[in-house]
Amino acid sequence: MIRPRSLHHLAVQVSRLEDAERFYVRVLGLPVLRRWVRDDGSERSLWLDLGADAFLAVEEVEPGAARPDTVPGWHCVALRIEREERDAWIARLEAAGHRVERQTEFTIYTRDPEGALVALSHHPAPR
Repeated sequence: MIRPRSLHHLAVQVSRLEDAERFYVRVLGLPVLRRWVRDDGSERSLWLDLGADAFLAVEEVEPGAARPDTVPGWHCVALRIEREERDAWIARLEAAGHRVERQTEFTIYTRDPEGALVALSHHPAPR
């Protein structure tokens, strides 16, 4: 049977690449795989390592060009964490100024600088 085999990449559109880099690289600790530049030499995109040969493409767009949050489409990026690191992640997010919006038994939810929902999850390992 033909079917997709695994995640290749996710992409998020942002209006300020430097703010997104501060969150995804410095706060979440995702390593930069590649930087893409425009013809004028300015950065337009970062590819960040998600492990398992997958990456997160962080793409800068003109203000107002990003898809509004009120239309159907992808809702959240969820990254796997270790259950034992849950409290450390909460402290790290809050210290960096990213409020924990809500929590479940398995998942912590916060927002990136653009307001995109980001989850840190240790499902199925309970709290």
